[in-house]
Amino acid sequence: MFKLLKEQQVDFMSKRKVAMLFSTILLLVAIGSLISRGLNFGIDFTGGTLVEVGYPQSVELADIKKALVAGGFKGATVQYFGSSKDIQIRVAPKEGVTQADIGTKVLAALVKEEPGVERRRSEYVGPQVGDELTEQGGLAMLYALIGILVYVTLRFEYRFSLGSVAALVHDVLITLGFFALFQFEFDLTVLAALLAVIGYSLNDTIVVYDRIRENFRKLRKKTSLDVMNISINQTLSRTLITSVTTLLVLLALFFLGGEAIHGFAMALLVGVLIGTYSSIYVASTVALKLGVSKSDLMPVKKEGEEFDAP
Repeated sequence: MFKLLKEQQVDFMSKRKVAMLFSTILLLVAIGSLISRGLNFGIDFTGGTLVEVGYPQSVELADIKKALVAGGFKGATVQYFGSSKDIQIRVAPKEGVTQADIGTKVLAALVKEEPGVERRRSEYVGPQVGDELTEQGGLAMLYALIGILVYVTLRFEYRFSLGSVAALVHDVLITLGFFALFQFEFDLTVLAALLAVIGYSLNDTIVVYDRIRENFRKLRKKTSLDVMNISINQTLSRTLITSVTTLLVLLALFFLGGEAIHGFAMALLVGVLIGTYSSIYVASTVALKLGVSKSDLMPVKKEGEEFDAP
């Protein structure tokens, strides 16, 4: 299959306008969701109380959620922690209720349904800590994008660096918009996944750009559009093999990894799919729109070089 893809020449760039329209629609939906609905920040960012409890036998998460709703803790996050007997509960902060009171009330709500449940630990993350994590997480992503802009500019050419950053911003915004649209919990594991998406997408983009630069120097009679098409086709089998194997691992994590890494795996699944698409269309199309040509990537000929040759 991959050998067939390698031999086949697909005219990707002829579909670039349709791809840009598709990307624009996705970005508008993503930005609209972020503005209108916002991210459903987890306790890492909002602050709140984390309670771990132990049951004498295996228990269903749905039954625990019902008990918590009946006890006045609607919206609490419940997940297994190590086994089906160990439960981790995250509760958002409540006005006029202390952390100790929340832990006690959570336990009381659970005891009504199962007298044998016991509290293992209870800890509090204050709103100030949550604010700091939000700011530091945003800065981490900003610094990563700036570093990538500098790196690609030094390695290739500034038009390519703008194309790569545009593709990365595209991938991050769409992934964030996905979480905002469906109101999945956004915590530190999801933030870590976003940073991993940036690295994955950049790696794919660099591979394509490297082949484009190489072909610009080899195929001097071809137009910029032709060179980009040829380069994308030459790296297509590698891109698909990498994406498919990565997705297989992520699907295993998503379905078998448990609730604790559910958000992490989901963010990576969305990010890898969008990142593969953007490395083919967005990064190359932006560089092409900015007017990159073979003259921009030809080695600089030094003055007097012909006299230095033996």
